[in-house]
Amino acid sequence: MTVALANSEIHSPQETLTENDLCLPQASLLNGEIVLETRSHSAWGGAVTARMYLPISRSQVWQQLTDYPQWVQFFPDLIRSEVLSSGSSLHSASKRYKRLYQVAAKAFFLFTAKVEIYLNVVETAHTAWQQIQFQLERGNFHDFAATLKLEDLKTGTLLTYSVQATPTIPVPSQLIQEAMRLDLPANMRRMRQVLCGK
Repeated sequence: MTVALANSEIHSPQETLTENDLCLPQASLLNGEIVLETRSHSAWGGAVTARMYLPISRSQVWQQLTDYPQWVQFFPDLIRSEVLSSGSSLHSASKRYKRLYQVAAKAFFLFTAKVEIYLNVVETAHTAWQQIQFQLERGNFHDFAATLKLEDLKTGTLLTYSVQATPTIPVPSQLIQEAMRLDLPANMRRMRQVLCGK
């Protein structure tokens, strides 16, 4: 499998992607390529959007992705993922709210960094798409936000994962982007293996 890189704008989570929005032809995604778009976010942060095709239905993907303790299987650096609370919206039957606690450990050259984060989560389910939005409540970041969106593509699902973050440790934006560019494709491939049961 190859990874395609492109520098372009990240789409708003509410936008519906069309074939023309993708940096590569649909065939590339359908053949297993992971498309990455990186951009700077702040002087010490980075942002990236990754897209991949999953050869299973959107409902199957949604069911597994909203099982947050299972996320430790998707991301090797994530060592704990726990739902602290959950509830539904009084104004919209399509929205659910959750609060998560996650812990990750990342090995660098001579040390291991441990990060813990509390996230507010909004799950939105529509007939044409579903998405999960993660917003930092508190933790080892100045800021952190992510959106995971699911849309139908051919007989499977297009998964778009956008994340932007600024760590509390001052690291130049280019290094953060490079780490995202190197780590995210492997994490996405691992996620696909777990989701598809392969």
